[in-house]
Amino acid sequence: MTIPEISAEDLASRLELGAQVIDVREPDEWDEAHLAGSHLIPLGQVVDRLDEIASGPPVYVICRSGVRSANACEYLRVQGIDAINVAGGILAWLDAELPVECGPK
Repeated sequence: MTIPEISAEDLASRLELGAQVIDVREPDEWDEAHLAGSHLIPLGQVVDRLDEIASGPPVYVICRSGVRSANACEYLRVQGIDAINVAGGILAWLDAELPVECGPK
């Protein structure tokens, strides 16, 4: 299955329009840096928390480097959710010097 991807810069512009972002990293990774407005659902919990992910408009999925989020996207797409992987993950976001929040929820 081919997973569609979006760059960090393109996602930044879509966030301004209210895009839904799911972060599939672990809580300690989230605490270090995360996108404002993103929703933390660690990869191991995606199946059990599927009801927290809106179907309809695209859902952007991010992790550290893009591997875990690609796995999550594959599962979500099989479930009928238009999931798009954030290429390069939070590392690409940070490299682009885009804003992040730190600390627990």
